[in-house]
Amino acid sequence: MAANGASLEKTQKRTGVKDKQNGTSQDASVRERREKDKEERLSLVLWRRPITTLQYFLLETLIKLKELAMKLWHRRGLVFFFLVLCLFFYLAYSTEGTHQNYVKYLEGKFLWCAYWVGLGILSSVGLGTGLHTFLLYLGPHIASVTLAAYECGSTDFPEPPYPDQILCPTDGGLEDSVSLWTIMSKVRLEACMWGAGTAIGELPPYFMARAARQSGADPDDEDYEEFEEMLEQAQTAQDFITRAKMGVQNMVQRVGFFGILACASIPNPLFDLAGITCGHFLVPFWTFFGATLIGKAIVKMHIQKLFVIITFSRHIVEQMVSLIGSVPRVGPALQKPFSQYLDAQRNKLHHAGEGTPAGENWLSWVFEKVVLVMVVYFVCSIVNSMAQSYGKRLQQRRHSEEKTK
Repeated sequence: MAANGASLEKTQKRTGVKDKQNGTSQDASVRERREKDKEERLSLVLWRRPITTLQYFLLETLIKLKELAMKLWHRRGLVFFFLVLCLFFYLAYSTEGTHQNYVKYLEGKFLWCAYWVGLGILSSVGLGTGLHTFLLYLGPHIASVTLAAYECGSTDFPEPPYPDQILCPTDGGLEDSVSLWTIMSKVRLEACMWGAGTAIGELPPYFMARAARQSGADPDDEDYEEFEEMLEQAQTAQDFITRAKMGVQNMVQRVGFFGILACASIPNPLFDLAGITCGHFLVPFWTFFGATLIGKAIVKMHIQKLFVIITFSRHIVEQMVSLIGSVPRVGPALQKPFSQYLDAQRNKLHHAGEGTPAGENWLSWVFEKVVLVMVVYFVCSIVNSMAQSYGKRLQQRRHSEEKTK
C-alpha cells in the first residue's frame, strides 16, 4: 500500500511538471505570436509599404464611418436636437438684422476658442512626434503680445486685425500702464482654451484603459504596455524615471481628485500616463476630467503664461540679444538676424512697414518649414495608425478562424 501511494504521488508530480511545462510553452508561443503580429503591423507605414498602407487606411476609414453612423442612429434624438440647433444658428446667421453684430462677434470668439482647443488636443498627441504645440503656437503668440505691449505702451490692440496681426493703437499709450497682469489678461482666453484642449486630449487613453480593465481585453497600445510593465516591475525598479512614474501613479490612485489636480497643475512630463492610470483603476470620469481640466486650463496655464511673459519682457530680451553678441567669434553673426527680426517687428507694430520685407528674416522661414514638416508627419502618423488598426483586425480574424478549425 505504501509503495502504491509513493508511485501515485510520483505520477502526480510528473503530471504537474508536464502541465506546467505545457503551460509555459503555450505562453511562450503566444508571446512569440504576438511579437510577430506586432512586427507585421509596425511594417505598415507609408515609407515601407505605401500601397498596402493606403489601402488599409481607406478600409479602416470606411469601418470607422460605419461605426459612427450606427452610434449616431442609436442617439438619433440627440442628433435631431443638434440639427435643429444648427438650423436655428444658420437662420440667425443668414437673416439680415441688427442682431448680425452679435452673431459676427460670437462667430469670431467661437472660431478663436475652437482653434486653440484644437491645438491643445493636438499637443496631447504631440503631432505624432512628441512635440507640443505650446512651443509652436501658444508660446510664440504670448511672446509676440508681450513684445507688442511693451513697444506700444498698451494692450488695447485694434480688433481687427488683432489677433491675426498686431498693430499699435493710433493714439499710442503709456508704457507705465503695461504690467504683468494686463498682458496676462490679454492672452487669458487663448491660454485657457489651449489648456482645456490638452485636458480633452487625455480622455482617449482614459477610456481605452477603462474599457480594457472592465472587459479584460489587452489593447495594443505602447503606452498601455509601458504602464503594465511598470506595474510588474514596481517592486524591483531602481531607475529614477520608473520610480518617479510610480510615485505619480500612487498619488493619483490614493489621493484621488486632489492628487490628479496636483499632478496636472505643474509642467509634469510624467503626467502622460495619468489617463491610463485613472482608467485602469476605474477612477470616476468627472473626478479625473474635472481635476485635469482645472489643473491644466487654470493653474498650469497661468504658470506657463507667467514664465513666457517674464522671459520676453523688453529689458530681458535686450539683455539676451546683447549676451548673444558677446559670444566669441560667432556672436555677432548670430546677433544680427535676431536684431533684424526685432527691428522688423517694431516697424510692423508702428505701421512703418506694409507687407513682408524683401529680405525676409530666416528665423520666420525656418519656423514655417518646421511647422509644415510637423503637420505632414502628423498626417502620415494618422494614416499609419489607422492602417495598423485594420491590420490588427485582419490578424484577429485569422486567429479566430484558426481556432474554429
